[in-house]
Amino acid sequence: MKHSKKYIAFILILCFLFVTKFQILNRDVSVLEKFRGASLDPSLWDPLVAEDVNGGLIRVNIDNKEYTNENVDFYMNENRNIMLPVSMLRDALNCSVSLYDKKNLLVEKHSLSAQMKVGETSAKSGEETIEIESPLIKKKNDYYVSLNDLSKLLGYSCNFDIVQKTMTAADESDSVSLVPSSYDLRDRLRVSKIRNQGVYGTCWAFSAISALESSLLPEEQRFFSVDNMTMNNSFHVNHYDGGEYTMGMAYLAAWQGPVYEEDDLYGDGIVEHDLKPVAHVQEMRVIDGKNYEGIKEAVFKYGGVQTSLYSTIRSSQGYSQYYNRETNSYCYIGTQKPNHGVVIIGWDDNYPKENFPVPIEEDGAFICQNSWGEEFGEDGIFYVSYYDTNIGTHNVVYTRIEDVNNYDRIYQSDLCGWVGKLGYEKEEIFGANIYKAKKKEDICASGFYATAPNTSYEVYIVKNFEDETSFGRRKKVASGVLEQAGYYTIDFNKPVEVEEGEAYAVVLYLKTPGASLPMAVEYDSGSVFMQDVNLEDGEGYISHNGKTFVNVKEKMDCNLCIKAFARDKK
Repeated sequence: MKHSKKYIAFILILCFLFVTKFQILNRDVSVLEKFRGASLDPSLWDPLVAEDVNGGLIRVNIDNKEYTNENVDFYMNENRNIMLPVSMLRDALNCSVSLYDKKNLLVEKHSLSAQMKVGETSAKSGEETIEIESPLIKKKNDYYVSLNDLSKLLGYSCNFDIVQKTMTAADESDSVSLVPSSYDLRDRLRVSKIRNQGVYGTCWAFSAISALESSLLPEEQRFFSVDNMTMNNSFHVNHYDGGEYTMGMAYLAAWQGPVYEEDDLYGDGIVEHDLKPVAHVQEMRVIDGKNYEGIKEAVFKYGGVQTSLYSTIRSSQGYSQYYNRETNSYCYIGTQKPNHGVVIIGWDDNYPKENFPVPIEEDGAFICQNSWGEEFGEDGIFYVSYYDTNIGTHNVVYTRIEDVNNYDRIYQSDLCGWVGKLGYEKEEIFGANIYKAKKKEDICASGFYATAPNTSYEVYIVKNFEDETSFGRRKKVASGVLEQAGYYTIDFNKPVEVEEGEAYAVVLYLKTPGASLPMAVEYDSGSVFMQDVNLEDGEGYISHNGKTFVNVKEKMDCNLCIKAFARDKK
């Protein structure tokens, strides 16, 4: 009897535990069903998902280009939207991006547009107002926009794989062109002020400065000195001599400018030699001659494009058989070379051919900013036919302008920049410049020219350089391909520390398809402009195979266009 009572008590305890466990399981299943179903509160679940996603590697694929949160500062917000920095949109989406009054964002691609305002939960797609999930926000020193929302506004497909933590966005437009059929930077407040060059031959500097200022608009309105670019460069030139686009590029690449207009006034006869640059221009792209689609894309994405044409007019009061005063339209068809610099600020594919004073096959014109004051044309603006012989032949767009604290020091021996080209009658060449560190510092970037499109490059550093045998110790610090010709600054994968007084070499390998002279050099071309060139300020070497190097000053009497940029060690 005693044992049977213990047995009955044991059975009752088991029954109690079984019933309790069954109830707990039922409750857990109920919770699990809510967790998996639509009844789960997103305000609780979405932040947990975002926290998990942000804790690991996130990939974003946009039009087959991959970015990760290791090299770009994007993240998933509490709405489970991927938030991208506005600063990456232009290149990632291949689009036009403008920020007005530090709160209004305009993004354009094809004929579509998206307008957002900081903090607002609605946006405009063209003229239509659309509700969005995540408003434009300012965070730290950048603005962030939802890729999910932007995709809806610009006709992109957009999907997130939560297992792979990968967002994929793709352009769904049927348009073969990035740009619309007409576009005018005036409508977007991205045109610099109209200036008047007067009787001087300074159009080359006016077009350069105006294009440079346009590239900063609408975010920054800055007025740079044309006088300083004209008179404070390394060329033998004055206001009357004229010039060309490579001279402006050299002045900017050398950090000789830009300076503010108010500090060096135009035409006052005073040259200010001691002014420091107020910005550092680190990239200037040269667009292939007559590549009209490329010119339009550059205007669309970056701002005004510096170009040139042949003009028989010299001022706003001049007459020319190629210019229609009533329609402000110009077209020259002939064999004369360009002699006047202007800025392309837009285009109209349907601009009537009848507006031009000469017979033309089809419609279409570039909208150009001149430097003859507001009395010329349409308040300083005129139209140039696509059929003009010279328009769009020589083109420069300013694509990377940074604050003056980006680097602490520049090392260079090519103050006149790209004057000529050097090579071994083949696509490949090695070049190197030797510099001596002024402080204990990090060498972190190199600047050089790509003389033609699709140039492949490799950059190396040689520490403690002694002589030509030292090149065998070079270490690669960067590589890539440059789709367009121009001047580029390439940041190294990892900075290279050098000691004060240490000699080091920056070695550049170039491969330029179809070229026989791929390396840009500074030399005395015999031009009057080059009378003051200094070929004693550098030590450079070239090689056809990367093994045997020869001194370029001794063999070719020139300087290589290879710069180095450094930051002081903290």
